[in-house]
Amino acid sequence: MTTAPVHGTSAVVTDALALTEVEPEHFDVAFTATTQPCPWPKAYGGDMVAQAAAAAMRTVTDGKTLHSMHSYFLRPLDIGAEARYEVELLRDGRGYSTRQVRGYQNGKPVYVCLGGFAAGDPDADEFAPDAPLDVPDPESLPSSASYLEPVPPGGETMMTEESKAYWSGGRSFDMRHVPGPVYVRVEGERVPHQALWVKPFDPLRPVAGLADEQRDLAALAYVCDYTILEPVLRVLDLPWAQHGLVTASLDHAMWFHRAPGRALDGWLLYTQEAESAGSGRGLGRGRFFTPDGRHVATVLQEGMIRPDRGAH
Repeated sequence: MTTAPVHGTSAVVTDALALTEVEPEHFDVAFTATTQPCPWPKAYGGDMVAQAAAAAMRTVTDGKTLHSMHSYFLRPLDIGAEARYEVELLRDGRGYSTRQVRGYQNGKPVYVCLGGFAAGDPDADEFAPDAPLDVPDPESLPSSASYLEPVPPGGETMMTEESKAYWSGGRSFDMRHVPGPVYVRVEGERVPHQALWVKPFDPLRPVAGLADEQRDLAALAYVCDYTILEPVLRVLDLPWAQHGLVTASLDHAMWFHRAPGRALDGWLLYTQEAESAGSGRGLGRGRFFTPDGRHVATVLQEGMIRPDRGAH
């Protein structure tokens, strides 16, 4: 299948992960980072999750790896502006460590999370869910750019040239939807599940202060937030560009089960389910699998979903 050319770059995510250590004002260690460009009124929520993950990882130096994060989004962030992440060293044990990270911007708390780190047990028994077998090969699927290239801005949607460019190549990752995206309309069936293949547009760059494995975990935390609410939007028949639709991340949990290895050199499968929708909120669940079926991470996220009742 022919796809439109995309001139995206993975520098978006690695730029987001570039932290500067500063003197703490509230807790034990502090860093600053900059939110990345996007065509919305507020910064992308994945900036906060990934930057907090990077901040926490930089304070654990005994070989433990990040195994979970539990986050709340308190206020929207300004785009292209500096945020401060203060890390509290809550506990360091032989097998596990715990960190609290609190984000600040304009003097107010904007984000808070707890992060857990584990030494791991290589002799422990294992179980993991199977990856679905019926997902088409990513190279056979159209890119986001292919879907969006012929779409005119304006009209009956909130589509702009800026949002087309962002969805096509501005998010660091090439994304291939099954059964189809929900940008302008809900492509495919109105069902509570979907899958995506995701891959960095080019190899991830080194990030100062992070080992490559840590960078890759933070990159997973970054990319997961883009689409985790899409199965909820799909089943409710709400495309992103629908006039009057307002969404916002409320809380987020992520578990890192296995190191991705070199998986981020290529495609990862991201399967997603809508768990619930109601009262203006929706809950989505996602799982990341390597192409050979290894279960890498699980995500749960609740978001505000506020449609314009007069749009349908």
